[in-house]
Amino acid sequence: MGIINLIIALAICISVHEAAHAWTADRLGDPTAKMAGRVSLNPMRHLDPLGTIMIFIAHFGWGKPVPFNYHNLKHPRRDSALIAIAGPISNLLTAFVIALALKYIPNLPSFVSGALSATFSLSIILFLFNLLPIAPLDGSKLIGLVIPHSKEAWYQQFLMKGPLVLILMIVADRLIEGVTHFSFLGTFLRYGYEFVTVGILLAT
Repeated sequence: MGIINLIIALAICISVHEAAHAWTADRLGDPTAKMAGRVSLNPMRHLDPLGTIMIFIAHFGWGKPVPFNYHNLKHPRRDSALIAIAGPISNLLTAFVIALALKYIPNLPSFVSGALSATFSLSIILFLFNLLPIAPLDGSKLIGLVIPHSKEAWYQQFLMKGPLVLILMIVADRLIEGVTHFSFLGTFLRYGYEFVTVGILLAT
């Protein structure tokens, strides 16, 4: 994946992902993100400078978090999960649309097909990575659907400690990979990528 194609893929994938969060929040009754201009496919509204740089340095990064007001939602637990899952689902849909374009639009210029292929790959990786049930990743909000309300304090602590746990997990995985040449995260993403890609190709 060339550097130009990677930049294009990042701009598209992160913008689609974050805009999906913002649009879904607005549809569920919270206009916070919409008022902040986040229901937009303009990459400048979503790219976090440090998070973008870290992608090139550490192969791990992030976009600007989409703000939303928990108290504006009619069903906070359920709606928070829907807002969260909208991001990964938008990446999966992006990959599906790109697969259709690559299959059915003939004679695409090489730079266009290269950028689309890079966006396809990154879309699937973001879809998989964000499903991990660790805050601040989107999968952590899905856990709220099954946690009883009596465990609300525990759940909030789980969300607060998530970023530190995620960083420690990635560091530990890198250290293990350096010693054993095996990466748990890399294995999950590799096999997950193959599985999702086959599913998309069969569907198109």
